[in-house]
Amino acid sequence: MAAVSYGYPWAQAIKALKFQEDPGWAATLATLLRRAPAAQAAIAQADEVLCVPLSRQRLRERGFNQSALITHALAPEKANSHALLRLHDTAAQSGLNRSQRLNNLRNAFMVEPNISPQLTGKRVIVVDDVMTTGATLNAIAATLRAAGVEHITAMVIARTERD
Repeated sequence: MAAVSYGYPWAQAIKALKFQEDPGWAATLATLLRRAPAAQAAIAQADEVLCVPLSRQRLRERGFNQSALITHALAPEKANSHALLRLHDTAAQSGLNRSQRLNNLRNAFMVEPNISPQLTGKRVIVVDDVMTTGATLNAIAATLRAAGVEHITAMVIARTERD
């Protein structure tokens, strides 16, 4: 589920959060997402709310994970920013077409081994800022399914026009 289309003014707010080091936008964007149709029901039914992990390199460059900030503002009591790991740095998805995005994320994620047992049979939400092709969320969903997660809901602030 997406709260809004990726356009003015939300594209600028997301860019400010991600690239202009303005983490103050996380709470506003989380509020926007919480107000999306069916979002509150999904949060209430979820056992855990997970964020899309950044690579160590990207986390070091940015200083924070925007998805983690949104996740913690969205559902602080269910937020888990340690359940998913990004195994290696990948090229930024924004400059790639759909097939390149899918290939770019092959084997990029795993469930943290110590957390994996507590996700078996659970309902989880995965939160990201923007969805374009869905490659990131699909790769994470496959990883979570392999770990035994029963139900996965993807929630994003904004959805771009389809490629």
